[in-house]
Amino acid sequence: MTKITAAISAVGKFVPEYILTNEELATMVDTNDEWITSRTGIKERRILKGEGKGTSFMAIKAAEDLLQKSKIDPKDIDLVLVATATPDMLVASTAAYTASQIGAVNAFSYDLQAACSSFLFGMSTAAKYIESGRYKKVLLIGADKMSSIIDYTDRATCIIFGDGAGAVLFEPNTDGLGLQDEYLRSDGVGREFLKIEAGGSILPTSEETLKNGQHFVHQEGKSVFKYAVSNMADVSEKMLTRNNLSKDDIDWLVPHQANNRIIEATANRVGLESEKVMVNIHKYGNTTSATLPLLIADYEKDLKKGNNLIFAAFGGGFTWGAIYLKWAYNS
Repeated sequence: MTKITAAISAVGKFVPEYILTNEELATMVDTNDEWITSRTGIKERRILKGEGKGTSFMAIKAAEDLLQKSKIDPKDIDLVLVATATPDMLVASTAAYTASQIGAVNAFSYDLQAACSSFLFGMSTAAKYIESGRYKKVLLIGADKMSSIIDYTDRATCIIFGDGAGAVLFEPNTDGLGLQDEYLRSDGVGREFLKIEAGGSILPTSEETLKNGQHFVHQEGKSVFKYAVSNMADVSEKMLTRNNLSKDDIDWLVPHQANNRIIEATANRVGLESEKVMVNIHKYGNTTSATLPLLIADYEKDLKKGNNLIFAAFGGGFTWGAIYLKWAYNS
């Protein structure tokens, strides 16, 4: 019996029009372009403006871009997964609304949340549905409106995050392409280092939590940086080792866009030159669940059938991991 693997067959993206530059941020908080660029590599980020526009707005746009480019009938989609840390609202599924709005009327859908690792974990989930043989088309969207949970008086976080969405379609492949291996991890020790204190079941919303600004992202930068550097590099190296790959076998590193120094450390660990590392952090900042699909969308024209890609991410919680994937088509 021919082995079924899960391959990416189409991609789409959406980023908001409004560009928040380092220069504009310097008018809002004590910072400057040189300080931000030297520490993060970020020059600008996109911000979603407009009343009533949440994460689903961007998820829908990214999905529509994919559908338009691939000419796929949304009625043929079996499952819609939305990887996000900023759902439109609690309880009601952002994925369900997204699926309905794009016309995926025959799909079931749900949200997946693992902070900045959400899309990576979503790739694993999508692949398992395809590999089982039960479903043929799984749409995975990574989307986050980080501006909705950022305090723009907090220099530690407001310089980092932006808004955006990316989408990929997974389909069965019998030529040995698609997802080859994965190594996914989590550790609850990170719960205190990167979080939103209020609004959950431990500390529900109150007048006091609002007054104290406890509904914004809080990050202990040094601790998060230390864990991210070591863990993203470790799992990327592990992907090569256990698949008997050398650095020469890898065509592209697809790293989560959290910080340029973390990206460089990961690339250095596996010995990859900068020409093989996908980077767009300078344009978008950290878009959380959207960083990996936005990279794929931006670099799609450079990808060739059979290319070996190593995806790596690290997120709050802590969550992290790496995935080895063989690209399945020429653009």
